[in-house]
Amino acid sequence: MEEATLTWKTKSFDTLSLDELYKILQLRQAVFILEQACVYSDLDNKDQKSFHLMGWQGNTLAAYTRLIPPGIYYADAASIGRVIVAGNFRGSGIGEELMLRSIDETEALFGRGTIKIGAQQHLKGFYNRLGFEQSSDPYMDAGILHIEMTRPLTERG
Repeated sequence: MEEATLTWKTKSFDTLSLDELYKILQLRQAVFILEQACVYSDLDNKDQKSFHLMGWQGNTLAAYTRLIPPGIYYADAASIGRVIVAGNFRGSGIGEELMLRSIDETEALFGRGTIKIGAQQHLKGFYNRLGFEQSSDPYMDAGILHIEMTRPLTERG
């Protein structure tokens, strides 16, 4: 796939347009529920307290993460969740760009500190390359093996 140029936006829940919210929920459903065949409650009342990082190509939502303040998922750390790259954009490096932007945005929004994620275990190597370390035993979530991963505060060089 040729490299996509995306327009990136971060918004709080209450500043999302109805169209943006619809496309976020549509992408999350397409990937997490239909593609991965998971039956789980995606609408968990955390969206309203979170920020939403979106990568757009025109009117198409290509990439997305939910940036969660400390105290929502983890008492002592911010979190990045619902990490998605749309199927037709995968394999182009967008996933890494999405996570690097997510880390930067999380630090800009909530201050530099520890970031924790619940990652699908098969993506451990991807998240290791971004500075995350496994910090729990494997556990099942929606029928998929997950691990908690932590990105400790590090000095920037």
